[in-house]
Amino acid sequence: MSVLVASDLDRTLIYSNAALALTMPDADAPRLLCVEVHEHKPLSYMTETAAGILTRLTEDAVFVPTTTRTRKQYQRISLPGRPPRYVICANGGHLLVDGVSDRDWRQSVATRLDDECAPLAEIRAHLAVAADPAWMRKERVAEDLFAYLVVERPLLPEGWVKELAAWAGERGWSVSLQGRKIYVVPKPLTKSAAVREVARRTGARLTLAAGDSLLDADLLLAADLGWQPGHGELTDAGWSAPHVEALHHQGVAAGEEILRRFTAHATGEPNA
Repeated sequence: MSVLVASDLDRTLIYSNAALALTMPDADAPRLLCVEVHEHKPLSYMTETAAGILTRLTEDAVFVPTTTRTRKQYQRISLPGRPPRYVICANGGHLLVDGVSDRDWRQSVATRLDDECAPLAEIRAHLAVAADPAWMRKERVAEDLFAYLVVERPLLPEGWVKELAAWAGERGWSVSLQGRKIYVVPKPLTKSAAVREVARRTGARLTLAAGDSLLDADLLLAADLGWQPGHGELTDAGWSAPHVEALHHQGVAAGEEILRRFTAHATGEPNA
């Protein structure tokens, strides 16, 4: 299989209840399949049609879930189809091969972070001072690689994220606002670098990608063809690239349409 499909998960292929965007009459809503359970409750979904398409796609291409989630967070997800041999977690910080983090990849990432950006401790110290408890609910560290805040978004001061991005950028870090989370991630920590490594190992001749956030921009730029849903941080920012199609579909319908596009190009069948 010489086609590699690297896709973001949350708000690209899978959707929480709040992100489903079921705007049609109830009687016309698609049947949904729960693909994630957290603390004994269903958390994320895709349409049953999307599940069927993904099952076929895992037979026709090298499907690589590519997520900012930690390994533990990813393990809550149960996607349909053949289990992927390669999974990219922590925004490229971990490359799982048959479920195990690749040691050589971890070491190469650690070396780049040490060489190219300020330490995580400095970022966390700044967040502790700059974030207001009136709107910050949690501060978390993911895999000892990056930090994120859980915030009450309506209370978030206008311009605060932009100011944080300017401060972090001078230290080799990037900032992304996704829903109620503000991610602060080292610039060398990218999904695209990990995807290139998977492409090298698999000998893929064509790389397809999809994503909705600014943390997915490098992934989309590194792909031969890409898609972004009609919602999300990239769309809100007016981001575009010549080889990336901005779909008009939003919510869980976008996930289904992205999988259709993946399958059509992986199989060469336009109506797949």
